[in-house]
Amino acid sequence: QVQLVEYGGGLVQAGGSLRLSCVDSGHSFSILKMGWFRQAPEKEREFVAAISWSGGVTYYSDSVKGRFTISEDNAKNTVYLQMNSLKPEDTAVYYCKCRTFYGYDYWGQGTQVTVSA
Repeated sequence: QVQLVEYGGGLVQAGGSLRLSCVDSGHSFSILKMGWFRQAPEKEREFVAAISWSGGVTYYSDSVKGRFTISEDNAKNTVYLQMNSLKPEDTAVYYCKCRTFYGYDYWGQGTQVTVSA
């Protein structure tokens, strides 16, 4: 059973860095891919990045490409999002998402990222 817990959100100045972590504490061992989404106040939730659990194929939104890096640790059932060169427009609640081989999607609780100018 997938159970996602996120860590790493916080306050940072523009140009700074943060690393988010998302752990499947449920030890499902059924992960197909994991990714990150974000939602700012009064905005739609948007895709940020994703990674396949096999092969390490990554995907990024145009807005974060070149600044963010998604990675995985299969042994720990953990996905990371390294965020560099942060901008105020990156401010949002970041959500981890897991898709299993069986087609089910699971979401983390969200972690706040605030980038000050």
